Amino acid sequence: MDIFGIPHQALLAQLFLGLVNGSFYALLSLGLAVIFGLLNVINLSHGALYMLGAFLAWMGLSYAGIGYWGMLLLTPILVGVFGIAIERSMLRRLYRLDHLYGMLLMIGLAQALEGLFHSMYGVSGKPYSVPDALQGATDIGFMVLPNYRAWVVAVSLVVCFAIWFVIEKTRLGATLRAGTENPKLVEAFGVNVPLLVTLTYGLGAGLAGLAGVLAAPMVQVSPLMGSNLIVVVFAVVVIGGLSSILGAILTGLGLGVVEALAGVFYPQLSSTMVFIIMAIVLVLRPAGLFGREK
Repeated sequence: MDIFGIPHQALLAQLFLGLVNGSFYALLSLGLAVIFGLLNVINLSHGALYMLGAFLAWMGLSYAGIGYWGMLLLTPILVGVFGIAIERSMLRRLYRLDHLYGMLLMIGLAQALEGLFHSMYGVSGKPYSVPDALQGATDIGFMVLPNYRAWVVAVSLVVCFAIWFVIEKTRLGATLRAGTENPKLVEAFGVNVPLLVTLTYGLGAGLAGLAGVLAAPMVQVSPLMGSNLIVVVFAVVVIGGLSSILGAILTGLGLGVVEALAGVFYPQLSSTMVFIIMAIVLVLRPAGLFGREK
């Protein structure tokens, strides 16, 4: 059966591809939204942290013989610890200054990381194979579903909604939000607010590292793999609402699908669809689809 002259199998396959891309958008946007929503920091180094996660997975296999499953657990921790070191050593000193200083620091950090890996490994991509357990595809009747891409979607959805639940529906999340809005009051109840801030930044960085590991078997691992993606991810966060965790998740997933559909019906708009939607949303609702109007 054809839909608007396109075979439904091809359309479903394209929709699934959009869902895969949307999963990466959602996971990376979630990290950005967590850091901005709770710390009010626009982390423009997020793409470089995503690249760092992919390179750590590749380096773990190439130099230490640690396979995909081990690095899937280890890499987010390592990138999160790196993020904590950045927050404690540099970013913390800028909280009382204009937000522009923090943004410039993050841009400089991204450039430094990309330059470091560029000098070490060049610009050519490094291959990273799909783990044996997830190779191949499954025929589900109306399409052939690549096992690894299905795994990426499943992991991204579980992680995204688990983080949303913790931040929005638990006492720990309430303490986090209160600590960023009124730190002195929360500290009066014996809560170590600076530690919560540090761990929050580490969580956001770790999510970028996790996305990098998930992406490594699907793309060539290269120093510039995050530089273009971060522009799209930032647009996703703006559309969803800069301080909205749920908005980042749902918008990331939705825009991945919209981008894929645009590639089917009007390919010329595929790469710019996200930015067209961002412009429309900013005109009609500057706070974003899920953001709170002030």
